[in-house]
Amino acid sequence: MDGSKYEALKVETAGRVTTITFNRPEARNSVNEQLHHELSEIWTDVDIDAETDVIVLQGSGGSFCAGGDLKYLLGKVGDPVRLISGNRGNRRITDTILTVEKPIIAKVDGPAIGLGCSLALFCDFVYATERSTFADPHVKVGLVAGDGGALLWPQLIGYMRARRYLLTGDALTAKEAADMGLITQSVSDAAELDAVADAMVQRMLTGAKFAIQFTKASINAGLRQAASAIVDRSAAFEAISQVTADYKGALESFVAKEQPVFEGR
Repeated sequence: MDGSKYEALKVETAGRVTTITFNRPEARNSVNEQLHHELSEIWTDVDIDAETDVIVLQGSGGSFCAGGDLKYLLGKVGDPVRLISGNRGNRRITDTILTVEKPIIAKVDGPAIGLGCSLALFCDFVYATERSTFADPHVKVGLVAGDGGALLWPQLIGYMRARRYLLTGDALTAKEAADMGLITQSVSDAAELDAVADAMVQRMLTGAKFAIQFTKASINAGLRQAASAIVDRSAAFEAISQVTADYKGALESFVAKEQPVFEGR
């Protein structure tokens, strides 16, 4: 696959494996406008690539993906065109990653937060080092969990546990996430992460390609149906929450490294 059109993502293909790397290490791979746009295109491109049978998603610089870039999020406040564009991009990301029939393996080493957490959970296998954390803290900045969390967490760990974490924004360690079934496996360090993920890559490469792909498509069919109802609604509610004073105030507080105070407006 030719990954030359991507910059915020590093895309490399070798031996029928395409590795997609979040490429903003200076910002803990947080999602700015460019990265968001590239994420809305990459899944279609890699899905139709004839040289790719397995996909690996990983971070760089000691983080997986730290969620939304605060400057990018603040820049959208009060700008309806950018808000609409961002919400449309979220839906494209959800639609296209759920449509990919090739197996996707997430290698998480460091924080997977917000959209970064959702992207990991959309993958078919999620391996993470013990130092990694998983969280969907939308509510902590006055936002609705609109980029996949409301869809994925209840499916993976049940509604009661999902409410516990989505309504508080609290984080899970990799071990906690693995123990409750949110991710596939927690491993000790980066070396073990490479070994375990590479072993699954090889199993997928040497397995019955079409049986694997069509079984995955069958599994995701239910998620795609649920996404049509849940993601549309949560994205619409997120758009409403993006125009509240609580949201703008929370972003400004985080930029100033202060705790936000919510006033319900």
